[in-house]
Amino acid sequence: MTLEFAFGGPDGPADGLLGAGLPLLGGAAREILLENARPLGGGPGLLLWGGGDRLAGIGRSNEGEPLEVATARIYGELLGATRGLNLYRIWNFVPDINGAAAEGIENYQAFCRARSLAFERARGPAFPAGLPAASAVGTADPRLTVVFLAGARVAHHRENPVQVPAYRYPPRHGPRPPSFARATVVGGSGPIEAYVSGTSSVVGHETVSPRDTAAQLACTFENLRRISAACGLGDRLGDGEACRRHFKVYLRHPGDLALAARELGECGLLRPGDRVSYLGAEICRAELNVEIEVAVSGAERS
Repeated sequence: MTLEFAFGGPDGPADGLLGAGLPLLGGAAREILLENARPLGGGPGLLLWGGGDRLAGIGRSNEGEPLEVATARIYGELLGATRGLNLYRIWNFVPDINGAAAEGIENYQAFCRARSLAFERARGPAFPAGLPAASAVGTADPRLTVVFLAGARVAHHRENPVQVPAYRYPPRHGPRPPSFARATVVGGSGPIEAYVSGTSSVVGHETVSPRDTAAQLACTFENLRRISAACGLGDRLGDGEACRRHFKVYLRHPGDLALAARELGECGLLRPGDRVSYLGAEICRAELNVEIEVAVSGAERS
């Protein structure tokens, strides 16, 4: 079984249920992006769904299409389709993410270069101010898959105070820095809806505790608490009876599942009723073993 994205409701219509090529190790198998959505077509490279004032979509590379060419094409279509809207969240599933690309760089770095250039072409040199929450993990699927959520409501992008914003990483991390914010909060007053990007064991721009899963989990939990506070969610990613949350835990080594589940259950962030998906995936840095993202809706302000 693999992770699926659903467009249209908890069960998802047959044409609104799409896989991302990530093995499900445990927990919830489905990420619901839009309820009561309707398919909008979109063309050969980008399938779109709409619901209320929101737009979601999925783009995939073609067979044999080079990674940077596919990234530029998909992001060009995505940014064109969302013109006039605010981007809330983007998920990227990159084939062989730690593998070698041309020019002696990794596939992830090549993907980041093409993504950054696509944003710059579409939004101009000030594009980092509008970058949304995002994640990029490896997939066994040979196709690049990009999933997004956007809408008319205002988006406030947030950063972790102990991390360098990804779009300001130094050149040692690649020819163009990653293009995402650490979190995005949707709307203004009222209950909070927030999307926390893929979060890992990074302080400043350096990896903490390379290849040590237990230590990386501890650092990741601290980073989640810090970005939670930056989003106005307190230090536990929200509270209140109406609060709904979905954690996705990406693990490089499936054998770390029991450790990750135990540590997440004991760290104080998880509550009864939370949805959790444990997924097998390579992480964007070869020395990272775990990455965690969270989607929050209906949370009380702290």
